[in-house]
Amino acid sequence: MSAVTIADIAQHLDTVLNVAEVPDFAGALNGIQVETETPITKVGAAVDARERTIRAAVDVGANLLIVHHGLFWGGAQPLRGAFLRRIRLLLEHGIAVYSAHLPLDMHPELGNNALLARELGLAPSAGFARYKTVDIGVAGTSDIPTRDLLARATRFATAYGHGVRTAGQTDGKVTRRWAICTGAGAGQDTLREAISAGIDTLIVGEGPHWTAIDAEEAGLTIIYAGHYATETLGVRALAARVSDSFGLPWVFLDAPTGL
Repeated sequence: MSAVTIADIAQHLDTVLNVAEVPDFAGALNGIQVETETPITKVGAAVDARERTIRAAVDVGANLLIVHHGLFWGGAQPLRGAFLRRIRLLLEHGIAVYSAHLPLDMHPELGNNALLARELGLAPSAGFARYKTVDIGVAGTSDIPTRDLLARATRFATAYGHGVRTAGQTDGKVTRRWAICTGAGAGQDTLREAISAGIDTLIVGEGPHWTAIDAEEAGLTIIYAGHYATETLGVRALAARVSDSFGLPWVFLDAPTGL
């Protein structure tokens, strides 16, 4: 196979993820965030474009970093301190960065939400967590004791060094209508949507303190499985897709945040 460029990979991923058509937050900047002129020889997948994962990419010889949270979440900022160190490392070692946020969250095959549902033994039948024109999360029906679903989520999160917290009832409850929104998935809009749709169990990464109170009072169970843990799945799947499509080795660069 001829040399693979970042442009080749980005064109493929932009198409697979339908990047141009998916709305996102201003700081997401989906697609190529840092370019390199050298051929791509190894792919590193990470949840966050942070100094720790960039250094890990250097250590394993990866010159493409595929991430879920890119370099520019805080918006424009001066090249100083930690931000400068990130950029300098990338440029000095010729590492490209490709970021995919909501287009990856919502993808029916490679997305964080669809893959988490699969990990938990759930079969999505509808969308959830509406953002502008798209559904980011997934929802479905089941007949599972909520304690069993919690045990599945705990096994998953523990593999990424994260504990699981809950709000609302779990003992003696059966989950019949569930929804998933990974990452910071518990918020005002998602809680209202869940309650309106008759969801009895909501699985998210994390959420504000008040969501535990509102969930309990609404008869909704929330399983908080960890922001980081629930967003490890998509980047791994995306890197594996690149490996299959272009014949490149890949590695997951684990850097838990504890959240």
